[in-house]
Amino acid sequence: MKLTIRETMSAFRRSPVLSALSITTIAFSLFAFGLFGLVAVNIREALQKVEERVEIRAFVAADTPSEVIALTASEIARFPEVARADVISQDAALKRAREELGEFKDVFDQASFLPASIDVRLKPGHRDPATVKRVAEKLGTYDFVDDIRFGEEWITQLYRLRNIAGATGLVLGLAFAAVAVIIIGTTIRMAVMARSREISIMRLVGATDGFVRRPFLIEGFVKGVLGGLLALLLTWLSMRLIEHYLNFNTVFFDGRLAVLGVLFGALIGLLGSAFSVGRHLRKI
Repeated sequence: MKLTIRETMSAFRRSPVLSALSITTIAFSLFAFGLFGLVAVNIREALQKVEERVEIRAFVAADTPSEVIALTASEIARFPEVARADVISQDAALKRAREELGEFKDVFDQASFLPASIDVRLKPGHRDPATVKRVAEKLGTYDFVDDIRFGEEWITQLYRLRNIAGATGLVLGLAFAAVAVIIIGTTIRMAVMARSREISIMRLVGATDGFVRRPFLIEGFVKGVLGGLLALLLTWLSMRLIEHYLNFNTVFFDGRLAVLGVLFGALIGLLGSAFSVGRHLRKI
């Protein structure tokens, strides 16, 4: 193993330019993939924030006792799909209308026609149109509920947009990954071909295929890790530039995604080396 590591380090010293080219190629290939991933993460974050505003509003009859409304809200809050259920009194509804519709504030000065309501917020994973409609229908079974509003068309469009964004992200992500694999594999193959004479000599003196492969596999793994770290740094710098010059708040990858990105670079370097060395060995 020590000999293998020494051979790997010797390869970096013998061809520093080619090694730097391989690492840079891996870094920029993963950087393009990382930029797309950053866009996808921020789109997902934005959609999640919009989804948090999904709610069902059940308006109650004017003569309904407040105790009954509070008891019903507690019962609704125990539904498996519901995160919370808030009772909005007539006074609270009037105050909210004045705040949300400031340009029509005068209309609500003497208004007493706004009914009390139960505002229901759903848990993450239960905000799709079918679930929202099902919960709304359950609320409609209460006798004192006069009307239910939940923006069915808006929720349907939001859910469709999320599905389209997810499918587009998957397809483009796979395309970027495929391009990165091809570019990186070609670069590593150049490094293998540059040492083809060395491989031939090793084979002539009785070296096994496994012995020949190991230094290249370790070299590809190290290059992939270094390229992944460099790509992560470039992506972070790009995010900071966007925030600085466009005054736009963005979300960076969390620790888990950052580690997965570096491991993905290592995997690509390893697979590219394995494929290139294996193909070259078959020709000798």
